[in-house]
This record gives sequence, structure tokens and C-alpha cells, in this order.
Amino acid sequence: MIVSLKDAYFLWISYFVHIPNIHKYSLGENISKLFVEAIEMTAYASFLPKGEKLPYIKIAVRKVDTVKVFVQLTWEMKVLDDKKYIVLSKKIDTAGKMLGGWHNNLVKENSPTK
Repeated sequence: MIVSLKDAYFLWISYFVHIPNIHKYSLGENISKLFVEAIEMTAYASFLPKGEKLPYIKIAVRKVDTVKVFVQLTWEMKVLDDKKYIVLSKKIDTAGKMLGGWHNNLVKENSPTK
């Protein structure tokens, strides 16, 4: 899971260096920070016992969802062109789906059996 999130982050960084300064040091840095925080949460979770992972995965999911919104803003503001936005969005969506699957599995594992 962390691999797809890192792939999206690496792609974002390749775009980030070309963003005009007016957006780079506001919206751009916020996106970078959210990516790093999401990767950090997944790394923490990967080393914890199963019963302790869920809070970290929930935070990572929220961070990735916020990245999606901010990346869409960069596209709407014409900071990213259509092609870059589409490629990056697909990578973010893949990472989000993998995180969502991890979250759902943890919820199932941690729920009381009936």
C-alpha cells in the first residue's frame, strides 16, 4: 500500500518543482505536507499490532482525501494541466482504494463476532 502512495507522491514532487511560486508555497506545500503525513501514518501502522493500526489508517485516509481535493483545486486554478491532473489523480485514487481496503479489513478484524 505504501508503494502506491509513494508513487503518487513522487509524481507530485515532479510536478511541484514546476509550479509557479504563488501557488508552490501555499497550496503546493500543503499538498506535499499531506502526502508526507499520509505516508508517515501508513508507515506507523505497518509496524503496529493489528489492534492498534486502525486510528493511523483513518488519519491516512483523511489525508489522502484532502490531497484529492487540493489537487483538484490546482487543476481548476490551471496550475496543473489536464494530462498531469489525470495521471496524478489516478495514482491518488489507487492509493486511496488500497488504503480503504486496508481500513475495511482492519474494521472487520477488530469487530466483535456474533
